Amino acid sequence: MKTAKSTIIIKKKRRKKKGYYHTDSWKITYADFMTSMMAFFLVMWILSISSPQELTRIADYFRTPLKTSLNEGTNSSDVTKPIPGGGQEIIYQDGDTTVEKTIQLPDSEPERFKKLQQDLEQLIMNDPRLQDVKSNLLIDLIDDGLQIQIIDGESRPMFGTGSAVIDKNMRKILHILAPVLNDYPNKISLAGHTDSTPYAKGGYGYSNWELSADRANSSRRTLISGGLKEYKIIRVVGMASTVPLETNPAAAANRRISILVLNKEREAAIIHENQRPQLTKETKEKGSQLKNS
Repeated sequence: MKTAKSTIIIKKKRRKKKGYYHTDSWKITYADFMTSMMAFFLVMWILSISSPQELTRIADYFRTPLKTSLNEGTNSSDVTKPIPGGGQEIIYQDGDTTVEKTIQLPDSEPERFKKLQQDLEQLIMNDPRLQDVKSNLLIDLIDDGLQIQIIDGESRPMFGTGSAVIDKNMRKILHILAPVLNDYPNKISLAGHTDSTPYAKGGYGYSNWELSADRANSSRRTLISGGLKEYKIIRVVGMASTVPLETNPAAAANRRISILVLNKEREAAIIHENQRPQLTKETKEKGSQLKNS
């Protein structure tokens, strides 16, 4: 009688290789780390380019308690959804509609211009984006309103040489000024100025007249792209080198853009200058007699 063969299983213990033993799991951890760092630097970049007003709004948003956000309250939007949305900020009452920000302005126009000057000066002092261009900004109260002048510097031009292409510094300034100017109801006049350096063809070709007008119009477009309402601009003019800022006609400061926030009197005068005059009865009769003679 044959005996059944038994199967013998030999279990060998594998020896570990010398060195470190690892898998690809570290790649997942590394990817998470890089994503977190990218998000961190993105937040830091946004904070660095935000104006003081925007930083205040961000702070107000995060000061709102979660309980107030989830339930109706004085600091939540009055909508049926549990979490408000659609509005500009959580602190607004209308969540599904766009609400324009309103600020308290003095009733007196002179006081209003003083407040605008203070707002702009505070903005220039506190906004980190304007620290390098403080010397390029002049703000003055004049008879016609508030004048903001953005001037060229020897080492920091606001436009390309002999062109109306706006430099990044000029664009930055106009984008920061636009929201502040929007808060005030007064209309705006834009004027472009150049130095006395003439073009090769003189007055009958492209000259400082065209250049100053083109620069003023480029500034108008940049202000609008920065948020300024288009209807607020009432006039855009080119002054060439007729109104120098410095006694030296070739000085860099003479190359500038003037933003004039007009008082009501000057605004009415500009409108009157460009309207057809209302003829009196006597003037009409004299005109009719000349036409028939």
